[in-house]
Amino acid sequence: MASEQDTDSRFTDPISGSLALLRRWWRMVCREIDQVAVIEKVRGESGWTPRYAFMTCMSAGIAILGMLLSSPAVVIGAMLLSPLMGPILGIGFALAVGDYKWLRDAGRALGLGTVLAILFCALIVALSPLQTITSEIAARTRPNLFDLGVALFSALAGAYAMIRGRDGTIVGVAIATALMPPLAAIGFGLATFNWAVFGGASFLFFTNLTTIALTAAVMARVYGFSTYLSAKQTFTQSVVIVTVFVALAIPLGFSLRQIAWEANATRQAQELVGDEFGSEARISQLDFDFDADPIAVTASVLTPEIVGGAEERARRTLQRRLGRNVTVDLRQFQVDTEDTTDSTELALARMREQAAATREEIADLTDRLALIAGVDADEVTVDRNTRRAIVRVRALPGAELETYYALEGRANGRAADWDVQVIPPAKDLPAISFDNGEPDAAGQRNMVIAIWAAERLSVPVGVSGSDAAAAIVMERMSDAGVDVRRLPGEQPGFVALSWLAPDGGNGE
Repeated sequence: MASEQDTDSRFTDPISGSLALLRRWWRMVCREIDQVAVIEKVRGESGWTPRYAFMTCMSAGIAILGMLLSSPAVVIGAMLLSPLMGPILGIGFALAVGDYKWLRDAGRALGLGTVLAILFCALIVALSPLQTITSEIAARTRPNLFDLGVALFSALAGAYAMIRGRDGTIVGVAIATALMPPLAAIGFGLATFNWAVFGGASFLFFTNLTTIALTAAVMARVYGFSTYLSAKQTFTQSVVIVTVFVALAIPLGFSLRQIAWEANATRQAQELVGDEFGSEARISQLDFDFDADPIAVTASVLTPEIVGGAEERARRTLQRRLGRNVTVDLRQFQVDTEDTTDSTELALARMREQAAATREEIADLTDRLALIAGVDADEVTVDRNTRRAIVRVRALPGAELETYYALEGRANGRAADWDVQVIPPAKDLPAISFDNGEPDAAGQRNMVIAIWAAERLSVPVGVSGSDAAAAIVMERMSDAGVDVRRLPGEQPGFVALSWLAPDGGNGE
């Protein structure tokens, strides 16, 4: 028995001795830290001040402009100004030492700064002519486990630098990188009413915020900062921190797995198209729509020889490999030489760029017309070939045909190179007033409006009045292509117009 104990001690003594030595060394390291000075410094930088508010706005403004321009350099430049490190580390240290008044003050500063940054970014986006989802914005809408890692490493660097007295701009940039771009993306989603961007960026911001705060609290505890918490409260806090990290990691892990699956699907599609057309062919474009059901794959291939049946074979193979229903739109462009391939690819790239610009222009025009007409966007008809847009306006209380005529003029003024046609409701046609045997100024304008309304609605118009005046109105409207019919009745000084049924009957 004694020999067994001696054998066990020979194995355990070196380990226990090393652990004891490590603990003594760590206590020496912790004693070197001026905890009071560190806490006062963090506390002083974690409150709400006018400087904090101003620098938050400036950083948010630069960040959203950089994201609208899809410029990583500008986004990084915004991080140099961000003051978010102060309150977020303040929350972490306040949790570690159990100072709930400090926690409340730091949380208030962070909350107000967050709201201010979001609203400021939303204002800039609302005033900006650029409201397209760029790659910089899209990158902040699908958080995954890697984003959790970025926040974790940023928090470790920030807390270590603050505790060891080596804090500075670079550490602030590390933390701001995890927080300010998501805030700017949230502002973009709010301004454009894009709730997918708003929700994805909000989840990323919450993930980063929680990770940084809790990591800072753990770092402060590891370095032995004094705490007012009891042993039971400390244990409870540790359990909560671990639970939160696990709760965040699970959905982010699923998101990362989905992104990895999509990347693998894209790689398989590239390999499949390459195998189908050979080494001399080149894939000019490969797009996936993973949200569609079935998954939509669009590819453009520059090949020296057109391959028959390639689209169907690619569909079956991809469907088998991915285990999902797939549709494939495979466009083959035959080229002869490498130089021709390069020039063709350049031409295709320009065509895609123009098509993307046209889609953006059409979407913007559709949204504006829908807003003007008070209808849904899908009720606006757009013909990109003739550059014509047609929208049927809902009846507005108290509005006459002149109102809808003015709406069309304003819409055309805002849509250069487009023919915008507003289809009005069949309101009463205006009367044509006369002076000295000719339509006066008001009568001429009313005639223009009546001709416009008749053209838009393609409905016959009845004309009643004195023979001479009615003949003048009918001649001018007929010359404009309007189907006019003479109706009995005379009104002194003006000609009355009314809508008719297509068979010639009175439509009143």
